[in-house]
Amino acid sequence: MSVKETVLDNGLKVLIQEVHTAPLASVWCWYRVGSKDERPGLTGVSHWCEHMNFKGTRNISRDQVKGIIEQFGGSWNGYTWIDQTTYLETASTDALDRMLFIEAERMDGCLYDPADCESERTVIISELQGGENDPEQLLDTEVTATAFKVHPYHHPTIGWQRDLETMTRDDLYGHYRRYYVPSNATLVVVGDVNTDDTLKKIERHFGPIPSGSVPGRVAQVEPEQQAERRVVLRKPGTTAYFKASFHAPAFEHADFFPLLVADAVLNGAAGLNIWSGGGVARPQRSARLYRALVDKRLASSVSGALMPTQHPYLYSVHASVADGQSIGAVEEVVLAEIERLRTGGITDDEFAKVQTQLRARFVYDADSVTDIAHQIGYFETIASWQAYASLAARLDAVRPEQVHAAATKYLARSNRTIGWFEPEA
Repeated sequence: MSVKETVLDNGLKVLIQEVHTAPLASVWCWYRVGSKDERPGLTGVSHWCEHMNFKGTRNISRDQVKGIIEQFGGSWNGYTWIDQTTYLETASTDALDRMLFIEAERMDGCLYDPADCESERTVIISELQGGENDPEQLLDTEVTATAFKVHPYHHPTIGWQRDLETMTRDDLYGHYRRYYVPSNATLVVVGDVNTDDTLKKIERHFGPIPSGSVPGRVAQVEPEQQAERRVVLRKPGTTAYFKASFHAPAFEHADFFPLLVADAVLNGAAGLNIWSGGGVARPQRSARLYRALVDKRLASSVSGALMPTQHPYLYSVHASVADGQSIGAVEEVVLAEIERLRTGGITDDEFAKVQTQLRARFVYDADSVTDIAHQIGYFETIASWQAYASLAARLDAVRPEQVHAAATKYLARSNRTIGWFEPEA
């Protein structure tokens, strides 16, 4: 991976990778701020700011923000999660200067018109309430909030409704001014570009922006869980859901990849691109939980999730209960399969299979200039872009006994939070 790293005088880190397979360029601007950086009373502020930063700037009217890229036939978007907020544009290479202009404006020139803040409050609360009507999403929110007692990963990215109802325009703008500074940002450009010319453009657009100060970082450490926790939700619905979440290591921890291999044994290999998911269906049919649940018609689907995060987060197994089956029967099978992994480890054939699957997933994760730029920037926000370049090497270093040890350590009964969604008529 040939990435050119530069740090401007104002602290903005710039990462450029030339990929000359098509006349396209992808620009991502990343900020090290997400829901973990929010205090009680201001939960959801990062996500709300993301919405506001599409509402126009000093030099771009709100009606032009989308059109600037669309006139080049390109795409644009953004998202907020627990560790980061990011914005992107992908378009033909001749739009590069305009894409950089947009992100420089977004970094330093957003307006936060009071009327826009109020109208967006309604939009976000509606989005929150829509999520609460989605049983899977609601169960995930409640299980996560139950699993974390101290660390701010406890809060949902969209925030709690009472905070969204009381937050002010000054709260929003103050958060924007605190975190949207060059010293807290990384700009990533990948595509059919010339590195030196691109750096000159970036310096022209971003160089004059004051560096700001690096915000304080989260210091809370989640205490070790001592006993199983349970959540049971009963609301109107048609399908029952089961979820088991276990405290898991952060991405940089030595146990992360052994646990990733353990998940692949249980659920089939998943990649590490939270943006696109690799664009290819997970290979599940020979995975232990699929055979034990879906093949036997206890569940209509089952999946696992181990997300690369800056701080220790969660490993989760989720199942949709088949019609006519009980959540208890699904739980019994899931926990039995997990215990079988904890006590018996994995076979040599399973290990070889999932290693091959995971290597393929890492290739799918970088399927386009947009995906490559996402991966470089995402891993820079939680660790470093060099950590992204080392994914294959870290996977190759895993041994079956390490997978067994990680499963034994993290998939213990005392480390789990169980969630049920029981639908009511």
